[in-house]
Amino acid sequence: MGSVRPAPWRRAAVVAALMLAAFTFNTTENLPVGLLSLMADDLRVSLTAVGALVTGYGLAVAVASLPLAHVSRSVPRRYLMTGLLAVLALASWVSALAAVSYGLLLAARVATALAQALFWAVMGPVAVGLFPPERRGRIIGLLSVGGSLATVAGVPAGTWLGGHSGWRTPFAVLGALAVVSLVAVAVLLPTSRPQEGHAAYGAAPDRRRFVVVLATTALSVTGAFTGFTYVVAFLDEVSGFGQDAVSAVLMAFGAAGLAGVTVAGPLLDRYPRATLTVPVAGQAVALVGLYAAGGSQVATVVLLMLLGASVAPAFMATQSQVLRVAPGRTETALAANSAAFNVGVAAGALLGGVLLPLTGTPGTFLAGGVLTAVALVVLSRPDTVVARETVDGPEPGVR
Repeated sequence: MGSVRPAPWRRAAVVAALMLAAFTFNTTENLPVGLLSLMADDLRVSLTAVGALVTGYGLAVAVASLPLAHVSRSVPRRYLMTGLLAVLALASWVSALAAVSYGLLLAARVATALAQALFWAVMGPVAVGLFPPERRGRIIGLLSVGGSLATVAGVPAGTWLGGHSGWRTPFAVLGALAVVSLVAVAVLLPTSRPQEGHAAYGAAPDRRRFVVVLATTALSVTGAFTGFTYVVAFLDEVSGFGQDAVSAVLMAFGAAGLAGVTVAGPLLDRYPRATLTVPVAGQAVALVGLYAAGGSQVATVVLLMLLGASVAPAFMATQSQVLRVAPGRTETALAANSAAFNVGVAAGALLGGVLLPLTGTPGTFLAGGVLTAVALVVLSRPDTVVARETVDGPEPGVR
């Protein structure tokens, strides 16, 4: 809106800093899963109490995303992002304190969750606003790579480091990474009013399509986590993998997810419909396939990699579509999509837990596949906006 875009190197540095921040937030969220026993023993609490640090984190993000996005609408994004990263750094270091108690750790986790809820709502508009409108999808793809690296590298590396030097050390390292992102954003991100620029509003506002995207997010994520929450038990009881092999299979799942977002990211602008429909369909096939062929170790590995290559790109594609069809401010719309994702995680884990004693672990994957198929049906409703963009191709100037 009349403002001069920063130099290319400066824009690239901001995106890199936001990718690092996404990696740090996602690693922080899930790190207790890998350090469960160490943290429980040291803090003298149950495994369930440590598990609540992850479950409560996701619920806090789900509940707080929309309210926080609304109340921060007028705060300049450079100041807001700097503040959020400062909270991440301080909370990580509080978690690493030698004398930390469970209560203090829980408070630090809640603070980090609130910061992450708002970070995911504003990160996309901040990053894509630095570039021409026709590059929105590609920038969202890059940010998703940063978040996906947490699963492939962040949590495994943090688990290894915690096992060798104590569970607090990884949190201290994450605090340092947050400071690196903070400094880069504070120095390089331009100060502008949040409502300025093309990224503040949807490129093609469409309230009905927005509702379809939210429903797809909620249904597909609920489907994925109905089964995947119990994947370790599935690999042990159904596929017959030993404990060492389970870690390798889960690494393959994470690597496939990273590959999926890397491949799909550059295609989001040119093929907005296919880059969402194909991953959701792949997820449905993978979940039902695991129910049917989970007794074969080879089939299980292939299908879990298909699941990994589908789940992460599907959410990335919903984020990109929200930026297109948001009926109002994009940060509010992205907050709603983030809330739908986290509600899906919690609902999926809850549904799987209810089904587990009734159907066993295979039944949870079948139920997840059915829910994902419902998401595919919702998504397949005629959509003239997205269909027209797909036929016409991107705006002139896209390469």
